[in-house]
Amino acid sequence: MSFEELLLELQGKKTVEEDNKLVALDLLFNEGFMSKHSSFKSFEEFLQKGNFAAKTHEEIDNLHGELFDRHVVRETSFDNWQAMLDSAKSEYAAKPLA
Repeated sequence: MSFEELLLELQGKKTVEEDNKLVALDLLFNEGFMSKHSSFKSFEEFLQKGNFAAKTHEEIDNLHGELFDRHVVRETSFDNWQAMLDSAKSEYAAKPLA
C-alpha cells in the first residue's frame, strides 16, 4: 500500500484505483448520481429506457458500443459511456467509508 493510499484510507476515503468492479452497480450508479445526471432514479430504469439489459459489470462491459454511447448522450449529461463510468467511479471513491 502506498503512502497516498494509506493516507486516503486513514481519512476515510477510497482510492480511485480501488477495484470498482467489486462495487454493486446500484451503489456505483446510486439514486443520487442518477438523479443528478439524468431524469432517472436508478441505473436499471436508465437501462430499460434504452432496451438494454445488464445486471453485472461483465454484462455492462458487453454493452460498450455506439448504440449504448448514443443512449448515454440522449439520456444523461455525459458525452459517452466512459465519461459516465469515470464520473460514477470518482464520485463513489470520494464518499467517506461507512
